[in-house]
Amino acid sequence: MCRNIQVLHNFEPAATDDEVHAAALQYVRKISGSTHPSKANAEAFERAVHEIAHISRHLLEDLVSTAPPKNREIEADKARARSQKRFAAA
Repeated sequence: MCRNIQVLHNFEPAATDDEVHAAALQYVRKISGSTHPSKANAEAFERAVHEIAHISRHLLEDLVSTAPPKNREIEADKARARSQKRFAAA
């Protein structure tokens, strides 16, 4: 999975439309192999981002979890700690 796509499920507050769009954009970039499409492909690229963001929003709304919602700040702190540990040896 692309490392830039973040988990968006089971957070309080819920994922924003910007976060869902950013994840969809990263997904389309990954599978298309292009960060900036040519003019000939721009419309298809943007349509794909829009449709994936739309269906992702529906998925996030429909998912259920028995676990308590995660806190964004705590999860960010955990990610920073993992990163420091990972890159400390370098």
